Amino acid sequence: MTDFAKTKAMFHIPAGVIYLDGNSLGPLPKAAAARVNRTIEAEWGEMLITGWNKAGWMDMPRRVGDRIARLIGAEPGSVVLGDTLSIKVYQALASALEMTPGRRVILSDTGNFPSDLYMADGLVRTLGQGYALKTVAPEEVEANIDDTVAVLMLTEVDYRTGRRHDMQRLTARAHAAGALAVWDLAHSAGALPVDLAGCGADFAVGCTYKYLNSGPGGPAFIYVAPRHAEVARPALSGWLGHESPFAFDLGYRPGRGVDRMRVGTPPILQLAALDAAMDVWDGVTMEAIRARSIALTEQFIAGVEAACPALHLASPRDPVTRGSQVSFRHPEGYAIMQALIARGVIGDFRAPDILRFGFTPLYIGEAEVAGAIAILKDVMDNALWDRPEHKVRAKVT
Repeated sequence: MTDFAKTKAMFHIPAGVIYLDGNSLGPLPKAAAARVNRTIEAEWGEMLITGWNKAGWMDMPRRVGDRIARLIGAEPGSVVLGDTLSIKVYQALASALEMTPGRRVILSDTGNFPSDLYMADGLVRTLGQGYALKTVAPEEVEANIDDTVAVLMLTEVDYRTGRRHDMQRLTARAHAAGALAVWDLAHSAGALPVDLAGCGADFAVGCTYKYLNSGPGGPAFIYVAPRHAEVARPALSGWLGHESPFAFDLGYRPGRGVDRMRVGTPPILQLAALDAAMDVWDGVTMEAIRARSIALTEQFIAGVEAACPALHLASPRDPVTRGSQVSFRHPEGYAIMQALIARGVIGDFRAPDILRFGFTPLYIGEAEVAGAIAILKDVMDNALWDRPEHKVRAKVT
């Protein structure tokens, strides 16, 4: 049985803070600082360059990838870490397009994270020759999967509203139409059960600094279904994706399996933090995480709607179709969030009017939810948001 009191004790949460923004940046696992310090002093400091062999640095992208694979229903050896999420989106899309010759359309939805759409748009502009990115409303995706679509590219959980796509149904629909499916798990990995193998996903990507708590700028991951692993050609033919990097061949030969999706030198300090963060997941089941998440989000929705009628639910009401976040709308959403943060309740704001709250059962419980509701009620009842300092837009919202 998952012990959430035990997992909560494994995180550093500043005194007086109710942290509801783990869907944007996870808090610091207490073990991460010591682990990174050991990597700096005992490995980098004492081993110098020999750490690549002696400390196993070169194997970390695959080894830690296998730890993530357990949480996303991926086969062992099918996940590798490195680079940024945008890079991994580009890699997955480029490989999938090449594997569907004769088709030119990437289908996505208007609720997708803009960076994913930017990468797709840049790729089709580079390719030219009639390649195009087509976006439709989230609820219209299934009806638009036809024999013109080469790749279906979706983020499973909408970053703004928390709306959740049905991965299994849409992947099956894509395959029936002769298309491949690429899934972005940025708001899924560590938040809810994912079954990439069972759903037959072709590619998946995700970041690790949200629900997986690797720290700001933590490396991204990419999943390649084993059936594609030896045929997917990496568009970004990086040195570490070569079959034999230290042969220093002038010609590129892709590595075996998912290793061919490696590009640049792995970020060892960030991987060390992530490896320590993954220790929190030992003994944790995603089914328990999901059940607890639904209970917390249901508590929050009911409490906010009763206490703050001026806020309007932007997330799906049905928890089955919702991720582990809840969003409310208000014209003064930005100022309201700043007032909350000033009172120690940290969520975030997404334009144009969304207050976004993430619920991570690893360190959030019923008491924190009740406390956040009470503070939000005070902010709304007394218009604490209507102050000049709360309306100054910062660089990061």
